[in-house]
Amino acid sequence: MSIERKVPEVRFKGFSGEWENLTLGDLGSVAMNKRIFKHQTTINGDVPFFKIGTFGKKPDAFISKVLFDEYKAKYPYPVAGDLLLSASGSIGRVVEYKGEEQYFQDSNIVWLKHDGNIDNTFLKVFYSIVKWSGLEGSTIQRLYNKNILDTEISTPERQEQIAIGNYFQKLDTLINQHQQKHDKLSNIKKAMLEKMFPKQGETIPEIRFKGFSGEWDEIRFITTGVRLIKIHRPAQR
Repeated sequence: MSIERKVPEVRFKGFSGEWENLTLGDLGSVAMNKRIFKHQTTINGDVPFFKIGTFGKKPDAFISKVLFDEYKAKYPYPVAGDLLLSASGSIGRVVEYKGEEQYFQDSNIVWLKHDGNIDNTFLKVFYSIVKWSGLEGSTIQRLYNKNILDTEISTPERQEQIAIGNYFQKLDTLINQHQQKHDKLSNIKKAMLEKMFPKQGETIPEIRFKGFSGEWDEIRFITTGVRLIKIHRPAQR
């Protein structure tokens, strides 16, 4: 971003003009769910209750549907697409709220209530590079409302926000797909390493390439002059 001209170095075709420098407080306010006390939770129940330790993971506490409906009607509650932020621990972690019946620990999990003043896909990109106000060089692992609201953000017009958000959303999808493929191949490699080498006490692997048979040879060699290492290898023919 050019500070002098307030424009990015690279833009999508069809967009021009300077970006506007604002703060998140110019766009909205910090919101959070009503406080839930321990005696109101159970280890099994109707509605998942996410604490900072389970944020973005599997819940270990629940609240009743009756309490959920009451608090949702009376107190702030996110709408689908809102970006939930961790305000303690690993601060700034982002989870997109997708409309499920869930409840979140007050003050530790918050969101920017902006009433559509900014596109959420663009805001999510911003959160990935954000420098929170007042936290530069700080060792305090806490994101207060003031830190959020005073944080500066540069924004283009709405359509450019959407274009940028969609672009990075597609990149994230591709990255996730490749990561899943990588994980799958890593699991295959691990399984085949176990099956294509003889187990301890055996001389024939569980799986072999077609055309190979017979037992593997066991050889021994010394690496340090003290430790004796044994390995199996296919027999030399």
